[in-house]
This record gives sequence, C-alpha cells and structure tokens, in this order.
Amino acid sequence: MAVIHYNPDLKKLASKLRNQSTQSEIRLWEELKGRKLNGYRFIRQKPIGDYIVDFFCKEAGLVIELDGVSHHFEATMEKDIRKQSYLESIGLKVLHFDDEEVMTDMPNVLRVIEHALS
Repeated sequence: MAVIHYNPDLKKLASKLRNQSTQSEIRLWEELKGRKLNGYRFIRQKPIGDYIVDFFCKEAGLVIELDGVSHHFEATMEKDIRKQSYLESIGLKVLHFDDEEVMTDMPNVLRVIEHALS
C-alpha cells in the first residue's frame, strides 16, 4: 500500500464538502457507510496529497470519484486527469461514476465497486 500524504491545509475544505454533499454523494454514502459493503471502511472527502477524493477505502487502496456536469468541461477534465495520475502514481485504484449513474443504476455501481474490492 502506498504512503498517503495528508495535507492539513485541506481539512477545512474537506469538512465543507462533506457538509455540502451532492445528491449522488449522499446516495452512494448510504450504501458505503458503516462497513455495509463487504465489511470495508470508506470515508468521505479524504485529503490525499493536494487533492480531496470523494470516497476512500484505505484497506483496499480504492478511490471513488463521482463526476457531475462540471466534469465535462475541458478545464475540469484536465484537473481530473492530473488528479487521477497522481493517485495512481502512489498506488491507488480510481473508479469514476457519473452522478446520473449513481442515481439511476445503484446495483451496477455497487457491483463495480465490489469487483474492485476483490
């Protein structure tokens, strides 16, 4: 497992993001919290390096990112590519789901996550 670099400067922003969760984040969190998914512990809005990831499972080295409409803009896409490259460079696996996918096809989203955990 990679060393996860914690950036304390992002703590306040991560807390703010947890308190301003999107509908898809709330919906997925209901499925992940309390070790509901195969006993794995997930946390929300985890600072890693200079980034904040939506969901993180340390024991599986898994990051889950939910992508809303803003992720379709070129500038955001470029930031997402840099973020994913960094996360993968420290040994983490990154899954992306569209907000719409979480809201309309949760069983498939959970199957993909379970597969990544195994």
